[in-house]
Amino acid sequence: MSPFNPEDLITRAFIRLRQSGFQLGVGELLAAKEAVEGGFGETPEKLAQTLKILWCHSPSQQSQFDPIWESLQVDSTAKKPEQTPQKELQPETHKKPMEEPPEISSLSPQDAVTEVKPEPELSSLPIRAPFEPAEIEDTSILQAYYPISRRSMVYNWRYLRRLVGDGPLNVLDVDATIEQATRQGFYLAPVYRRQERNNAHLLLLLDQNGSMNPFHRFTRDLVETALYESDLQPEKVDIFYFHNVPATSVYKDLFLTEPITLQTVLAVCDNQSSILIVSDAGAARGYRELKRIRATTNFLFQLKRYTSLIAWLNPMPEERWIGSSAEIIANLVQMYQMDNNGLSNAIDIVRGQHLHSPFS
Repeated sequence: MSPFNPEDLITRAFIRLRQSGFQLGVGELLAAKEAVEGGFGETPEKLAQTLKILWCHSPSQQSQFDPIWESLQVDSTAKKPEQTPQKELQPETHKKPMEEPPEISSLSPQDAVTEVKPEPELSSLPIRAPFEPAEIEDTSILQAYYPISRRSMVYNWRYLRRLVGDGPLNVLDVDATIEQATRQGFYLAPVYRRQERNNAHLLLLLDQNGSMNPFHRFTRDLVETALYESDLQPEKVDIFYFHNVPATSVYKDLFLTEPITLQTVLAVCDNQSSILIVSDAGAARGYRELKRIRATTNFLFQLKRYTSLIAWLNPMPEERWIGSSAEIIANLVQMYQMDNNGLSNAIDIVRGQHLHSPFS
């Protein structure tokens, strides 16, 4: 009968590799045993190759695996002569307790200890992965990247104002009161003027899903700050979503399940409406697609029939626009990258202050 025992070798190799720094858990151990049951470890060489594939994830780990595996095979061969005489002596030890009962207590504990020696290795197997605080530090570094903060959004929205005096007549006009008293030669009554209200109309068109997935958090903050943390009236803020290009229709919800025709959306716009588009325009993947450029060009021509207060906010930095569809689209509309200065310039455009885009 062959002395090769793959189950024992797998267990000992698993424990030795973990002691050497390999990140192995119960899942890796069970995967190795399933591979042996499937016929992938018939010989020590094939078993070693199988364990390398399952447990070694780099050339350095493979180089560490070879000497550990050789030492395990040397240990297994060294233990074989010690086990054979014990098997021959076992029937004699069972006979002695029958003839001499007083010696049972002295012999049976020793025999039990020698037979249970390999069992602690099996009982000490881990049931969970080791704790690694370094991974927590990495996640905090990833969460520290903010192309634009929520506070900057709130601050920049305050500049989008179009004041109209259509409120109640209860605001004291000091200059008009002084002028009237000077003209009449005496003071009769104060002069009041109407309260001013921000009558700016904002249309937000947001690219959703696809390459814009990493920026959903910032587009959500852009929407929330415009609706609830700005001087804009919520009923004057219209928000719609699209995927890649707003063609004949856009969507009312961010899941793109409630379509509405673009003509219906533009019907409420006039020459004083401010339109802000947020999309990477193909810069995220670096593609230059003629079909996307043509569709975006037709879309922008439709917008310009209603208003010229149009700006494009791109979440990708300017150097990533080169060679993509965004480089062409930036020549058709004022486009800025999504940072504090870019949002400030985009809001200046949609409120009537014409600036120059870097690619225009």
